[in-house]
Amino acid sequence: MRVRVATVADAAGIAIIYNQGIEDRVGTFETQLRTEAMVASWFDDIHPIVVVEQEQEVIAYASTSSYRARPCYAGIAEFSVYVRRDWRGKGAGRLAMTQLLQESAAAGFWKLLSRVFVENEASRGLLRSLGFREVGIYEKHGQLDGIWRDVVIVEYLLPSNLATASFDQSSRHTL
Repeated sequence: MRVRVATVADAAGIAIIYNQGIEDRVGTFETQLRTEAMVASWFDDIHPIVVVEQEQEVIAYASTSSYRARPCYAGIAEFSVYVRRDWRGKGAGRLAMTQLLQESAAAGFWKLLSRVFVENEASRGLLRSLGFREVGIYEKHGQLDGIWRDVVIVEYLLPSNLATASFDQSSRHTL
């Protein structure tokens, strides 16, 4: 397995993996399958995205996206990690997240956060092993297929950027 920063050329492979997550109903409230063009729109030169490859096929990815529009949250990013079905449990998610943490620190972010379905023990275990902290549970956070689902809030503080008081998204550098 090889991990690297993703490019727009990886959008089709990322869409396949994300769509598996949507279909499996284990990692997202989303129900609409994504196209390559939809995933290509994620690439904004601000939020890191990484992929894990095996024999030049994308088998996993981890991505960041905007958390909130208010300037005080500019250094915080939401993240996601997804692994192709046939590669789950083989270390690809760990590899993707480890690289995403490095890329996020280099981009100047000071915190990554997400919400994970409470029953998704594989993701929760991976994130805990990487130093993510579970900070609480949002009960009945959303409905998926007509069923209320609870999510665990997870966060990771990027120590190299904690002393920074602000973040300029236009330059991707801490101020």
